[in-house]
Amino acid sequence: MMAHQTFQLYSMWYSRVLDTATLTISSLKVDENFDKHDIPVDVIWLDIEHTNGKRYFTWDSNKFPDSHGMISALSKKGRNMVTIIDPHIKVDSGWNLYKEARDHGQCSIFVKNKDRNNYEGHCWPGTSSWVDYTSPCAREWWAQQFPYDKYTGSTPNLFTWNDMNEPSVFNGPEVTMHKDALHAEGWEHRDVHNMFGFYMHSASRDGQVLRSGGQARPFVLSRAFFVGSHKVGPIWTGDNHASWEHLRMSLPMLLSLNIAGYPFVGADTGGFFGNPEPELLVRWYQSAIFTPFFRAHAHIDTRRREPWLFGEENTKLIRSAIVMRYQILPYLYTQFYHASVDNTLIIRPLWFDAPSDTSLYSNEHEFMLGDALLSSPVLQQGETSHSVTLPGPEVWYDYHTYSQMSPGAVTVPVTMASMPLYIKGGSIIPLKKRIRRSSSITEKDPYTLIVALSSKGTASGDAYIDDGSTFSYRDSGHFSHKTLTFSDYRLSCVSATPSAGFESPAVERIVVLGVGRSMAATLNGESLSVSYDNTSKTLTIKKPKVILSEDWTIQFS
Repeated sequence: MMAHQTFQLYSMWYSRVLDTATLTISSLKVDENFDKHDIPVDVIWLDIEHTNGKRYFTWDSNKFPDSHGMISALSKKGRNMVTIIDPHIKVDSGWNLYKEARDHGQCSIFVKNKDRNNYEGHCWPGTSSWVDYTSPCAREWWAQQFPYDKYTGSTPNLFTWNDMNEPSVFNGPEVTMHKDALHAEGWEHRDVHNMFGFYMHSASRDGQVLRSGGQARPFVLSRAFFVGSHKVGPIWTGDNHASWEHLRMSLPMLLSLNIAGYPFVGADTGGFFGNPEPELLVRWYQSAIFTPFFRAHAHIDTRRREPWLFGEENTKLIRSAIVMRYQILPYLYTQFYHASVDNTLIIRPLWFDAPSDTSLYSNEHEFMLGDALLSSPVLQQGETSHSVTLPGPEVWYDYHTYSQMSPGAVTVPVTMASMPLYIKGGSIIPLKKRIRRSSSITEKDPYTLIVALSSKGTASGDAYIDDGSTFSYRDSGHFSHKTLTFSDYRLSCVSATPSAGFESPAVERIVVLGVGRSMAATLNGESLSVSYDNTSKTLTIKKPKVILSEDWTIQFS
């Protein structure tokens, strides 16, 4: 259980890793190009080349003469930055961080070799020692490196990516630490290997909480994980390849991790190694937007692959996919809430909600996002006709056209613009339709509610809202959790969980799907503006004069 450990709102949205030895001006140029092409993005990531000689918690002053100013410029646009911090420390007697760890008086900070000297091996900086994260004292020391007075040039919107923390040791057996290396209390590495990355992940998280005085939620991505990592932060599937095979492989991997209790997971969009052709890259974006963690990341020796580098048409296609990710933000954030309080899966295989249907057991490439949306991504090169499975017995609706569909197997035509997505009948989902350059800027934007009626004419759903960045939801009860129901021609919004309340924006549009005729709608006896589309069988209320965080009922007749 996460015990209501909600993650940073921005961390669920699109982010781009810069693996090149980029200058500050280049980082900001990439940021500016997202604006130029009207593509939302929340995070710019920097890999190891941003550091001073691969010394973590440092900046290369030639490439980044004003890191604080650079991050602050991103912050003004509602964006964030993530820097990589690995577990190995460069052996350098002239570096204060190394000397502090080596000469620490209260405990041994570094892992020891079998002769009880500091363990040394080779990794990105060259000869390195590894922090012993199994030691509570060493973890406390590590956490103390994150406050702003220690991590020079850092700001409140700089977050962390822990890589190489299996741990990876280039000259070690099986490219990891020697099995007889010694940890705290005399444990050999062979006994604690699988926990090493978890403890690093936890210590980094503690450091971010420490730097804010316990006020701000942390964000730390980790490559290694263990039992309990789901309470700490997101993980990803590691170094994949730019191939159709790896695109298809990513989905059963992520679904398996969710089944195992790790909800906040993702794969490198476009593949880490290799250079994806435009069709593969577009299809990967169209698939990845529905996974919990969504990041584009590539090896330093691959060609640059920002969305605007593949021609105007492909830029538009990628932009459309990313925009859809941002539009479903309120629904996805609510799924993260459920994962945090009752371990509900964010993404799940189709059989999870219909275990008696054995025909679904072998379906690895279609999945549910929450219990209302079904994603059926196009994963085959050159595909123009796509098979979709809609589990019964409930009706479904095409997300894009609102057309009603019967359960069962169906074949649909697809183009490069197609992103097959379906709403389960009986669901109500909150969306935000306005396009902004980052998620934080949508905070005051109004909601759209999609009410997809079941075959019995009913629907239900919920919406969870808080400030997206602090622990005030936990410490002060500042959140809103509302239950939405449609029954007996009434759409109601009532509190689902007691709280101190959190004021949300208004609802600007309510769209009811599967309505057989036009109807009137009233709120507190006052008529609302209603339109009806006989082709799609949808009824739309514009400006219904309701606030999502308040209680209300709309009557239809």
